[in-house]
Amino acid sequence: MPGKETKITYNHDVAGIVPRMDRFTLELQRCVSSSTSEFNQFDQTRLATYLSAWSGYIDWVQNQPHLDLPESHPREYNLDNEPEMIDSESEMVNDICRIISVARCELINSQSSRMPARLNQFDEMRLRSIISKLEAFLNTYIAAHTPLDFPESSPAAGMTLPGKTGV
Repeated sequence: MPGKETKITYNHDVAGIVPRMDRFTLELQRCVSSSTSEFNQFDQTRLATYLSAWSGYIDWVQNQPHLDLPESHPREYNLDNEPEMIDSESEMVNDICRIISVARCELINSQSSRMPARLNQFDEMRLRSIISKLEAFLNTYIAAHTPLDFPESSPAAGMTLPGKTGV
């Protein structure tokens, strides 16, 4: 169940991918668009950059040399709990967060998560397919079908939390 249990990975690259997924989820859950039925242009641009950064990080991981790590593998890397799924006013934000949650689950429980580094070709393809699905959602659904007018059913959810302030 999301947000309930700490997971581990043995792959230092998976340990780098998962926190990025978690941060993108938190950013989306707290974005301005999460409190409305409009996925505004600023949040669309941010989502596009998050997906590009996620894909770019996977590119970087996969383009590194295959490492022989007999002395340091297996090593456990603790992963933070998955961000709690918040039912926001925006069905689009909820959809995106749900898809990222699926990707996170697939990656943490993958064969690659048991390797010391990189992703095997099947797990890489799964992640890239999910990123492509999210890009298509942004470009063919969100960009074409927002804003929506729901005068009878909105607001349906409370306001989302503001972003974190200070250090």
